[in-house]
Formats: sequence, structure tokens, C-alpha cells
Amino acid sequence: MKLNLVPARTGFDWVRLGLKTFWRQPLAFISLFFMLMALISTASMLPVLGSVLAPILLPFLTLGLMVATSVAATDNADGLGSTGDPGRPTGSAMFIAVFDAMRTEWRSLVVLGVISAVYFVLAVTLTALIDGGQLMRAYLFDEVVTPEIMKSSEFLTARTMLMCLNLPLSLAMWHAPALVHWHRVEPVKSTFFSIVALFRNFGAYALFGLAWFGVFMAAGIAIGLLATVLIGVGAMGSDGAALAIGNILMIGTALVLAAMSLASTWFTFRDSFDAN
Repeated sequence: MKLNLVPARTGFDWVRLGLKTFWRQPLAFISLFFMLMALISTASMLPVLGSVLAPILLPFLTLGLMVATSVAATDNADGLGSTGDPGRPTGSAMFIAVFDAMRTEWRSLVVLGVISAVYFVLAVTLTALIDGGQLMRAYLFDEVVTPEIMKSSEFLTARTMLMCLNLPLSLAMWHAPALVHWHRVEPVKSTFFSIVALFRNFGAYALFGLAWFGVFMAAGIAIGLLATVLIGVGAMGSDGAALAIGNILMIGTALVLAAMSLASTWFTFRDSFDAN
């Protein structure tokens, strides 16, 4: 395996290919994403253990969406098959491939998950130096945080600190599940190679992030305008109904966009690493 260096403009190509691939099998992608997110959310609600189990399951989500994308994508010149292609992958084929990959790599994925969980616990614990342990107790021991505490400068600073501390973990886990699956890299080494790939191709990944930010912003504006129009024509009946439907639209759109963005990460992996 070797690292490929790609032009910065490749970041836009990754977003384009991710969007096109997603729309080949949107229901399959959305169903897979919602199912895995529901599993993680359910695990996170368990007392005490939930805050640790959720990070352990995240590598399964990442690999699942990558495998689904690899099945949906083809080796045509533009990276995708045509709509009428008889060989067009089905949703069932995507699910079968995903669960087969999880069954094969579950040990490595659990190792990656444990690394994530340990790092997360350490990062949360460090925030106690800022706010006296309020954020730590909220995350790890499900302690209820009052509105006054949430508005305090110490608590807000601790949350900002946690976001910064979690950034290296996000970089390490970007490609790690794919590396253990497709290139048989050991879990610990895969986190290192993932970080190296992102820094060596910083321009492409920066444009990738900016492009997705633009997509999220455009979608948010479009949904906001749609909700405004519906309210204006009286289609919702009352302000309460308008607010409820607006929230559903915003949350639903955000989840679909999250599934889209995760689908595009397989192209970042495909172009960043060479098996030879």
C-alpha cells in the first residue's frame, strides 16, 4: 500500500461523485444510515455505558457507508454507471456487502472503537480542568446540566476544548475502518496512516470540506425558503404546526446530507491509497 498525492481540485470531484452515487440508490443509503444511527443512538442512551458504547460503534457506521458506496459506484469513466445499466447495483446487494464486511472485520472495528472510546473519555476528563468536571459528569455519568451551567463561560469553554481535542480523533478515524477492510492494515497503524493521508493531501481535503459546507448551506437556505412559502400560503394551518413541520424538514435534511457526505468518503479513500 502506498499513499497517493492528488491535486487540490480532487476535493470537488469527491463531493460530485458522492452526490451522484448517493442518488443512484438514495433509499438504500438513507435506510442504512438511519438504521446504524438508530443503533448508535440506542446504545448511547444506556446508563453510564452509553457514552462509551457509542464511540465503539462509530467505526461500523463509517465502514458501512463506505462499503455501500463502493458497491453503488462502478469503474466507468465518470466513476458511475448509467441509470439504465442492467448491472446497476440493488439496495439488497449493498446491504449484503455491508453486513458481510462488518462480520469479517468486526474485531478490527471493535479495536478502533475502543481506541475512540478511550481517547474520548480522556478528552472529556481533561475538560474538568476548565469547568470543574461539569461537562465530564454530563457525558460520562448522565448528570443533568442546568440551563445556568450550560450558559456559563467555563462550561462553554470546556465544550470548545472538547471539540478541539476530538479533531485529531476524527482525522485518525477518517480512513482507518477502510484501511483495515480493504488493505488489511492493523487498527493502530491505520489511524496513523489516516492522519498522514489527510495532511499530505490537505488541499484536496480542505476543498472537500468547503464544498460540503456549501452544500449544507445551500440545502439549509432552500429548506428555510420552502418553510417560509408554506407558512405564507397557509398550508400548515397554525404557527405550531408550521414550527413542527419546519423542524422535521430541517432535521430530515440534515440527516440525509450526513448520509450523503459519508457516502463520499469512500472516494477520498479510493484516491488517497493504492494497494500496490
